[in-house]
Amino acid sequence: MSVAQILEQTETPAVKESVVNNFSITVATVNGSGSQTSNLTILRALFKMGIPVSGKNLFPSNIQGLPTWYTIRVSKDGYLARRDEQEVMVALNPATFARDLGNVHPGGAIFYADDIKLAITRQDIAVYPMPVKRLVMASNAPSNLRDYIANMVYVGVVAQSLDIDMEMIYKALDFHFKGKQKAIDLNWGVIKAAYDWASETLAKKDPYHVEAMNATEKFIMADGNTAAALGAIYGGVQFVSWYPITPASSLAEALNEYLPKLRKDPVEEGKNTFAVVQAEDELAAIGMAVGAGFSGLRAMSSTSGPGLSLMTEYAGLAYFAEVPLVIWDVQRVGPSTGLPTRTAQGDLRFAHFMGHGDQEHIVLLPGSVCECFEFGWKAFDLAERMQTPVFVLSDLDFGMNQWMTEPFAYPDQPMDRGKVLWEEDLEKLDGAWGRYKDVDDDGIPYRTVAGNRHPAAAYFARGTGHDEMARYTEDSTTWHNLLDRLKKKYHTASQYVPRPEIETTPGSPAGIIFFGSTEPAIKEARLQLAQTGVNIDSMRLRAVPFTEEVKNFIQQHERCYVFELNRDGQLHQLLTLEYPELALKLISIAYTDGLPPTASLVREAILAKENK
Repeated sequence: MSVAQILEQTETPAVKESVVNNFSITVATVNGSGSQTSNLTILRALFKMGIPVSGKNLFPSNIQGLPTWYTIRVSKDGYLARRDEQEVMVALNPATFARDLGNVHPGGAIFYADDIKLAITRQDIAVYPMPVKRLVMASNAPSNLRDYIANMVYVGVVAQSLDIDMEMIYKALDFHFKGKQKAIDLNWGVIKAAYDWASETLAKKDPYHVEAMNATEKFIMADGNTAAALGAIYGGVQFVSWYPITPASSLAEALNEYLPKLRKDPVEEGKNTFAVVQAEDELAAIGMAVGAGFSGLRAMSSTSGPGLSLMTEYAGLAYFAEVPLVIWDVQRVGPSTGLPTRTAQGDLRFAHFMGHGDQEHIVLLPGSVCECFEFGWKAFDLAERMQTPVFVLSDLDFGMNQWMTEPFAYPDQPMDRGKVLWEEDLEKLDGAWGRYKDVDDDGIPYRTVAGNRHPAAAYFARGTGHDEMARYTEDSTTWHNLLDRLKKKYHTASQYVPRPEIETTPGSPAGIIFFGSTEPAIKEARLQLAQTGVNIDSMRLRAVPFTEEVKNFIQQHERCYVFELNRDGQLHQLLTLEYPELALKLISIAYTDGLPPTASLVREAILAKENK
């Protein structure tokens, strides 16, 4: 049986057959119209019904006016990746109506505002006009709010057509508006009126329905930026410096929201135990974080690719002076300012080698929203253990989209401050220590932090050449030895970074290596491939430097596909540099168009290689 035949059976049933909890809803509107509230209302209502869902927001980088699309995948099997098929279309934007109409899957349905007077010639889909303007006018909403609540019309109509539980719609509204009854009542009134209109007027002509399940009981809904912020808080963050940039801004905004609630001094009532500073630019932001990290605070910054470039010199200083700090890079599409509201994995190589001269940075690669939380606190432990900047690479898909995720687990270990000498330690050493001296043969020296009152605690943190005692020098042998020690420290980090997650099938000759937000598409693609008799093992990398499991995985397979969302195959390049003797086993599948990948994209790319 071919892949096409399998997908025809499982994903595109005949129009007359009922399709329950297995389709996609796409909403086409304009940016700045308030559609996000409506979209999230439907998403959360479905989730509250116990149905696995995922939401992808495709929006322009302007303030308002340009087309935007939001896709909700409803999957009884728990698949979370974006799909190519669009079975249920809600079209509210005349500028994209023809395109949206053409994208409806055969046998699907289109709901549209009846003031869009464009021809509909398709005979293979169900067509539902909605009196959006009339229902909004009847709501008696203030004139300045009518454009925003107009989107609530489709919430009511679609809820009636698909059998979405209206009680869950109300609960989703209550969650979004945080119990503000006036806002809830206004929006609920429009939704209820639209629901009643659809009940009285529309005859069901499409096969799509939802039914309550219990598949989401153990899950929550969250976005990666909020998860990262909460993880940092539970990891003891004390200082945050940042500058606004899409798609990273909401990470710092979430810190501003939750830190005042969670990090007040228990003794001095009302006193903050943190500081969040919005700097004048990214250069200033990382400079502040380096200073805070040197002082002994758990310090971090967040940015995206263009901001990361401005941070380069300070990142090099922190690497060479061995100052711990955490930098979150919520990746978007480049080069230059690129596509600020699209997703990619194009900063891996840059973050890893960021700086001047010889240096390699530790990079953490969360593969879920739950791991965004986990790495939010683990990054601080790693930065202080290794005394170096640690970069965490998320992306827009994780950072700004809502995901169904496992609840966040409280840190299961005490904070690791690394090799810090306090007054009693220095007293035992009689004050004889060297800030940059490797006494344990692991490349990691001991440090002191501001506030240590011992007379021998002070030292110069140098960005220039220095010896083991932190004294300035240009001696060539000392320089050579210093760089070798920093390289040793980098290799030591492989003992502490998160290990890859590996899934195998006995006898599989091929594997796929990947990282980050591509996992849902790859997991689904592997199942589809297995149905055709093509078994592919998988390894999701969670950090650089690579651990011993990475080399073993490559050695154990005849070929390994390296899938990533960038043009040049940056992960493939890093693996080739690390394991040149295994380079011929590595096959790059690098693709980027700004959108989250689909399972079909991954599947077809692998089949094209396998069938050569």
